[in-house]
Amino acid sequence: MGILSQLSIIHLLWAVIVFCQYEDYDFEDEYDEVPDQHSFYFNPSTQAEVPHFPFPVECARECFCPPAFPLSMYCDHRKLKTIPNIPSHVQQLYLQSNDIEAVPAGPFSNVTFLREINLSHNKIKFHMIDHGVFAKLPNLLQIHLQHNELEEFPFPLPSSLERLLLGFNKISRLSGNALEGLPNITMLDLCNNFLDDSVLKGKPFLNMKNLMQLNLCNNKLQTMPPDLPSSLMYLSLENNSISSVPENYFNRLPKIIALRMSRNNLQNIARNTFNLPNLLELNLGHNKLKQVFYIPRSLQHLYIEDNDIEFINVTLMCPSIDPLNTNQLTYIRVDQNKLTIPISTYAFFCFPHIRTIYYGEQNVNGNKSTQLRMTVFRRFLTPEEYHEADDDHEIQDHETEEDHEAEDNYFHPYLQ
Repeated sequence: MGILSQLSIIHLLWAVIVFCQYEDYDFEDEYDEVPDQHSFYFNPSTQAEVPHFPFPVECARECFCPPAFPLSMYCDHRKLKTIPNIPSHVQQLYLQSNDIEAVPAGPFSNVTFLREINLSHNKIKFHMIDHGVFAKLPNLLQIHLQHNELEEFPFPLPSSLERLLLGFNKISRLSGNALEGLPNITMLDLCNNFLDDSVLKGKPFLNMKNLMQLNLCNNKLQTMPPDLPSSLMYLSLENNSISSVPENYFNRLPKIIALRMSRNNLQNIARNTFNLPNLLELNLGHNKLKQVFYIPRSLQHLYIEDNDIEFINVTLMCPSIDPLNTNQLTYIRVDQNKLTIPISTYAFFCFPHIRTIYYGEQNVNGNKSTQLRMTVFRRFLTPEEYHEADDDHEIQDHETEEDHEAEDNYFHPYLQ
């Protein structure tokens, strides 16, 4: 027994030593090492792409150049009447909300790295822009000239340009070559100008092969703009006087994701006009439509409020049901029409993902508004669906007319 007792004591001591070694080992020690400088992961100490400047950086005395953003010069909201001299290192120039009337070449003479110019909310006229002043900036990507007094499209422009915002001007002319040599343009905003059909007869957008967003809302168009590039994804045509859409018009625009044509004079739409494979949003509110049309399976949001629709024929919208390729429609707005009965329950077989149908008030008796039994239909969501849509406006408890009107605004200039 004595030998066994000694062996037991030795075994116990060995176990205690091993346990103590385990307890003393810090599993975080392996993470305390300095990471390899060639590691794939981001190293916050790396400054490879941030140029070094002597501080303080050169800055026009009328402007502000924050040390935290040494490539930017802020000259906005300062009641400036002229453009100050621009240091050569500046890449972002902010001159919005001033009283600037002209864009001379002088202040830009030493600039080579400029990527963005914001001249919005000024008093600039076309003839007061020195010829070629923008074209001489080889790295320029974005120009803001909205809310000025331009009567004509500013040109020439650099081939590097990607985004051009010209909304809220007085543009009524496009010179024949104004849009030539702009292969990289992805977004063009011409909303709230004086463009009519004659201006677009020359097919100015045809060769803009990378154009993804075109805003032509609040102009004087009576027909659809001709020969748009097949790259287009977002098209805004609200507040014009367009009365019809050729049936095959969108055949050459298969990438369209969002189409907004509210507040026009549309009356009759051919059944397959909007049969687009990638369409997610279609806004045809505030027109004169009398019947519905085919809904592509990809569409999620449909706005047809304030029209003259008396009955919604679901069979026209959804002629067949495919369990393996269901319609994705989730939201329909049909208020301010002439409906006397709700949409047929067959719609819920055709559109199994439908969550909200906004009926609101209907204009059944002339100018007198009436309501159906329900103003808003909401399908009860599964817990998974509710979680996914928790932040979406379609499941909010309080839904007002103002909420819906806010969605009629034209595409935000920075929409991606």
